[in-house]
Amino acid sequence: MKDAFGLPQSLLVLGGTSEIALATARRLIARRTRTVWLAGRPCPALDRAADELRGLGAEVRVVAFDALATDSHETVLGKVFAEGDVDLVLLAFGVLGDQAHDERDPAGAVRVAQTNYTGAVSAGLVSARALQAQGHGSLVVLSSVAGERARRANFIYGSSKAGLDVFAQGLGDALYGTGVHVMVVRPGFVRSRMTAGRTEAPLATTPGAVAAAIELGLRRRSETVWVPGTLRLVMSALRHLPRGVFRRLPW
Repeated sequence: MKDAFGLPQSLLVLGGTSEIALATARRLIARRTRTVWLAGRPCPALDRAADELRGLGAEVRVVAFDALATDSHETVLGKVFAEGDVDLVLLAFGVLGDQAHDERDPAGAVRVAQTNYTGAVSAGLVSARALQAQGHGSLVVLSSVAGERARRANFIYGSSKAGLDVFAQGLGDALYGTGVHVMVVRPGFVRSRMTAGRTEAPLATTPGAVAAAIELGLRRRSETVWVPGTLRLVMSALRHLPRGVFRRLPW
């Protein structure tokens, strides 16, 4: 169960090598979280992440999970929930893709869409049903400001995040009043391994800053969190720019 401040004692991370997810796990372990499941494709990085969190005092279990293997989600995640209540599910997997390459190779674009949207819809619904069955818990979904409006530089990635964002909002509405809380997190450009070598967008942030915003959002039971917060006003303005003006923006 969550503590008096609304922070979880148990955490399931879908995307166990995500820098944002691991930064969030560190913050929560420093507060009250004691049990962590790291779900992801088996790899040395996943094992290293588990060892690091164990060193911080948490009981950590590694779960083999593939976002693209949607037929396995119910079985894999069902085994986690069968071991006990999960206070927080953090849906943090996703791929950025290579826009220029994926425009020439539709299979690459499909992989981005299937990972970021189809896989997330499957895992999100399975997790939501399990949280609802136990009668409490939060589902935090990492979206992106890229989904707010299509940009020439990353419209394939942005379209997948737009779909995920709308799905998560609708899921939150569907679960309202059930005891399950859904929170959508919309970071801007995050300085991380995934964005290394790419041109930095204005108002860039870090995994640690996103983690801090997630913790605050959980305490407040927010439905939407922007990181940094000023992006909410910026994107409100950009959404209403005429397309002819918007497409000439340098980023």
